[in-house]
Amino acid sequence: MEKFSAYRDPGTGIQPFLTPVPPSGSNVLATLLLPFKYAIAAVRTLLVLVLLAVYTVDVLGICAILHPIAPIHRVVTGLLTSLLTRSALFIIGLTWIPVERVSRKRGRGKPVANAWYPKAGDVIVSNWVSWIELLWLACRYNPIFVLPVFDPLTVTTPTPGRDGIVTHTPGRRTGTGSANIASTRQASPQGTFRGFRVSSLLEMILLTGRVPPYDSAATTPCMKFDDIQKQADRPIVVFPESTTSNGRGLLRFSNVFPKEQVPTKKFGVFIMCVRYDPPTDFTPTLSCPIPSSFNPLGHLFALTTSLTPLSISIRLLEPADSISSQLFMVSEVVPDAANEDVFVSSCAALIAQLGKMKRTGLGWEDKASFFEFYRARKY
Repeated sequence: MEKFSAYRDPGTGIQPFLTPVPPSGSNVLATLLLPFKYAIAAVRTLLVLVLLAVYTVDVLGICAILHPIAPIHRVVTGLLTSLLTRSALFIIGLTWIPVERVSRKRGRGKPVANAWYPKAGDVIVSNWVSWIELLWLACRYNPIFVLPVFDPLTVTTPTPGRDGIVTHTPGRRTGTGSANIASTRQASPQGTFRGFRVSSLLEMILLTGRVPPYDSAATTPCMKFDDIQKQADRPIVVFPESTTSNGRGLLRFSNVFPKEQVPTKKFGVFIMCVRYDPPTDFTPTLSCPIPSSFNPLGHLFALTTSLTPLSISIRLLEPADSISSQLFMVSEVVPDAANEDVFVSSCAALIAQLGKMKRTGLGWEDKASFFEFYRARKY
C-alpha cells in the first residue's frame, strides 16, 4: 500500500510488515461460501480452545507435581505437548507438514547424514513469521523459548510528507526503478541488547507479531545466554529477528550473540527456515506480522475458515553445514565478516539461502516505528 511505502526496504523493494492479502478481484463463490465457512470456523476454533484448556490444566497444572523428578516431568510434558500441539495444527488445517533437509554441499559429494535432533542446551535458530511454527517446534522438540530484552527504544511517529515519507511518487510499485523513490526513509538504528528471558509457549503465542519490550516493563529481568544454556534440559529456540515478518523477506537480525565465535564449541546450532504460501480467496495467510487485540484469536478464526488444507514448508539445514560444524567456513557465507557480527550474520545468510529469501535492512526497531504510523493512520 502506497501510504506505507516508507517502510519498504529500499534494497529489495520488500514491504515486510504488512499482512499479505489475496490478489485483487471478486470471487463470487468465496462470497457465497462465507456463512458455511464461518460456521465451520466457529467449531474448529472452539476445538482448538478446548485443547488450549487441556494444555493449561494438564501440562502447566497437574504435571507440575512431577517437577521435582525432572526426567519424568520432561518426558510426560513433552509427550502431552506433542500430542496437543499436533492435534491443534491438524484442526487448524495443517493435515500434513512437509519437512525437507537441505545441504549446501551440492556437487561436492554426498553429504554426511547427521541426525537433526538438537540435544539439551543446543540452539535452534529460525526466522519468525507466525505462531504456527511455534506449535510445530513445540510438537517436534518441546524446546525452551527465549525472548531478547532490549533497552527502552524511543519511537517517533512519522508524519506524511516529512521524515523521509513521500506522499506521492510516480512509477510502478515493483520494488525497483522509480518505485524506490518512495523508500527514502532510513532504517532505524539497532536497539541495545541486554540479555534473554525464558518465555513459555503460551506467552510466545500471545506475543507473536509484537515488538520488544513485548508489552512488559522496561526493567524486565534478563539472563545471559550462557546461564540459560548451562541450565537447559531441552533445546533452546532463538528468533534473532525479535519479531515476526510477513514471510516475504528476512528482517535484520539483532545482535543477540555478540561474543559467540564461529564455529561454535559450547553448543550445537541447528538452522531452520519456515515458508508459507501466499493467500488466495479460499486460503488465508498463515503469517502474522500485525497482532490483534486478542492475539492470536482473530488470526486463528481466519485460518479455520479455510475449506482446503493449509500449506507450510519447513526446511532444515544439514548439521554438517551449520555454524557449529568445525568445518564451517565463515568466508563462504559472510564475505565481509570483519565488519559484521559473525554469529548472527552467518545465521541470517544461511536461513536466507535455505529458504531462498532476500535479506532486508529493516529490523524490529523499524517495525516499532511502523506500528506507530499504522495506528495513527488507522485511528
